[in-house]
Amino acid sequence: MTVQELAGALRLESIAVPDGGRAVTGGYAGDLLSWVMGRAQRGDAWATIMSNRNIVAVAALAEVSCIILAEGVRPDEGVAELARERSVNLLGSDRSVYGLCGELHALL
Repeated sequence: MTVQELAGALRLESIAVPDGGRAVTGGYAGDLLSWVMGRAQRGDAWATIMSNRNIVAVAALAEVSCIILAEGVRPDEGVAELARERSVNLLGSDRSVYGLCGELHALL
């Protein structure tokens, strides 16, 4: 499944999607950035409530397929632009991290 297909299937908002064809192969949920850096896998869709610019750096380093901002969280100023510059896909949802992860698991 691609990021674009995931966004459609889960009715996610496309905040910045510079590489919508990237494959989604798993999922990860977490808000402690150092923990995510060490544990998220390449191709994971990462669900979080963190919204600052550091999420883009962590996503690029971990090579996740996308970041999903959950629970109605909006990215801080400049984060969407930075995500586009770094080819990091950034999506949004009003649903809980728990709910999103359950739906993601059922899809994969």
